[in-house]
Amino acid sequence: MRAKDLIVLIGVIGIVLMMVLPLPIWLLDVLLIVNISIALLIILVGMNTQDALEFSIFPSLLLITTLFRLALNVSTTRNILAHADAGSVVKTFGSFVAQGNIVVGFVVFLILVLVQFIVITKGSERVAEVAARFTLDAMPGKQMSIDADLNAGLINEQQAKERREKISREADFYGAMDGASKFVKGDAIAGIIILIINILGGLIIGMSMKGMSISEAGEIYSILTIGDGLVSQIPALLISTAAGLIVTRATSDGNLAYDLTNQIFSYPKLLYIVSGTIAILGIFTPIHWYIAIPIAVLLAFAAYKMQEKQVRKQVEEEQKEEEQQIEEVRSPESVISLLQVDPIEFEFGYGLIPLADTQQGGDLLDRIILIRRQCALELGIVVPVIRIRDNIQLKPNEYVIKIKGNMVARGELLLNHYLAMSPGYDDDSIHGIDTVEPAFGLPAIWIDENTKERAELSGYTVVDPPSVVATHLTEVVKKHAYELIGRQETRALIENVKESYPALVDDIIPSVLSVGDIQKVLSKLLKEKISVRDLVTILETLADYGSYTKDPDILTEYVRQALSRQITQQYVATGDTLRVITVGPTLEKKLAESVQQSDQGTYLALDPTSSQIIYQRLSEQVNNLLQSGQQPIVLTSPTIRMYLRQLLDRTMQDIPVLSYSELEPSVEIQSMGVVNL
Repeated sequence: MRAKDLIVLIGVIGIVLMMVLPLPIWLLDVLLIVNISIALLIILVGMNTQDALEFSIFPSLLLITTLFRLALNVSTTRNILAHADAGSVVKTFGSFVAQGNIVVGFVVFLILVLVQFIVITKGSERVAEVAARFTLDAMPGKQMSIDADLNAGLINEQQAKERREKISREADFYGAMDGASKFVKGDAIAGIIILIINILGGLIIGMSMKGMSISEAGEIYSILTIGDGLVSQIPALLISTAAGLIVTRATSDGNLAYDLTNQIFSYPKLLYIVSGTIAILGIFTPIHWYIAIPIAVLLAFAAYKMQEKQVRKQVEEEQKEEEQQIEEVRSPESVISLLQVDPIEFEFGYGLIPLADTQQGGDLLDRIILIRRQCALELGIVVPVIRIRDNIQLKPNEYVIKIKGNMVARGELLLNHYLAMSPGYDDDSIHGIDTVEPAFGLPAIWIDENTKERAELSGYTVVDPPSVVATHLTEVVKKHAYELIGRQETRALIENVKESYPALVDDIIPSVLSVGDIQKVLSKLLKEKISVRDLVTILETLADYGSYTKDPDILTEYVRQALSRQITQQYVATGDTLRVITVGPTLEKKLAESVQQSDQGTYLALDPTSSQIIYQRLSEQVNNLLQSGQQPIVLTSPTIRMYLRQLLDRTMQDIPVLSYSELEPSVEIQSMGVVNL
């Protein structure tokens, strides 16, 4: 047996013997001082633990210290009643606290007992009971969390075993604390009973056996009884306080002192308020100013030092963060982050920072949220997050829009001006800076605040700079939407449909078409500004024809025909006539004869001379419609629509090309020109 084990065994046996054998006065004084020392050590250890399990022996220690204290009570009671003397420690506590007044001593003793019994012990008992219950209730969930982390590979088997053991130890600890708190409660009750026994027994023995008067016996035995009660109750109060600290402490990165200084004293501005309040109390109330003012000054000084420390800590953290960023840049792995390309970027010069700064009234972020909602409703896709950043390499009032890292549009703004677009005739009284509207390329002028109202009365369309940017960004997103929808975005759209139409999705993917095949069809539709919001109809059509062909161009044509009502409403207002440019029979025949077949599908192989003639004659018809203020639309047969679209992609990408099968039968069509070879 080790020496430490032998000492503990001898100590427990000695505690039991103390209740039976009389102790000499000098040894009793030593043991009383040891009792106080043990109590102080326990409360200090309890204050410095970061986790309750660091002091897991506390429930057993609580029983031993309670037994030790009761054994000392028995020994001191024996000496008080037998010899009217319990040593210098008991006498000193009794005479010093009572200060020659027995009533004061009794009141102080009763207050200590009541504080321990009603306040600390009762609260600690309740907290331990609730903690034990909650710990047991939470065990299954914690075990499942450990198993989930183990299955996910976040922890290994050894770490899982350690966590399970910790959960089991927590349950055992709080269960033991629930029972051990009863020891402290019983100790407080025993202290009151021993007090009564000592006084009554002392009066009887003093008067009947030692021939003392009632006043002499009352004085001697009362002082000794009070001293005995204080010597035992003060350590008991310290240990019960330690029990309350341990069961009420949550797991933390520091001890009690660390948490107090970092949590309570982390708000220096509140200390200034407290300091001011104390100063007002000292000046305007009967409280003496020389008591309140020094305390107020001390609090204010403490707040100042705390605020200074916080500023210094913030600077150190910023420096540390900068150093970490520098280290990350120097590390080889930092190059990987440079490979990331944002889908959409909006960069602007420093002069346009107020557009995005909410503190300066900028609402660009809110407008971008509305743009994404608008594109979701009109196009049926989720526009990726638009990255906004300033760029000192740009002109102060310049901005650029990038798609996947490449610039696709740019423009310039004058923040304190308005963009005015002419209604078709110019007003000589409206003066400004000539420019071009960035979204549609229309001629416009920048006017100041004083000219705005006069321009609106003259029929000009007047727009503020944020609206100009929002419109331009919206048009760019719509124009390049087909580039923003990849396989990942397509899968997200399909998963959304699957929640309501699981049979449809399961029927088409992956047995009929892959996600990549569907993505190609959606991209072709968006390229011609056809909304894919009705994804159910699109998938239904692909499910019907996907088993016959995998050619995305042909599948797109089938989908367009299925979306005829949507396409008709997109280009024709209710009750209106669709004015179009029709493709003549000679041109249709030429295009049909130029279609070639390959392993990758069909394509249009047209000679350069014929292509140039088609471009020239179609441009004449388009210009005629534009001059009359109408939208040019080309109408052709379903068999050659996609080939004509391929032909016009480079020069007339914005001109819609429709087929007869994509229009509702009820639509009245008026031909404004015919294109022939």
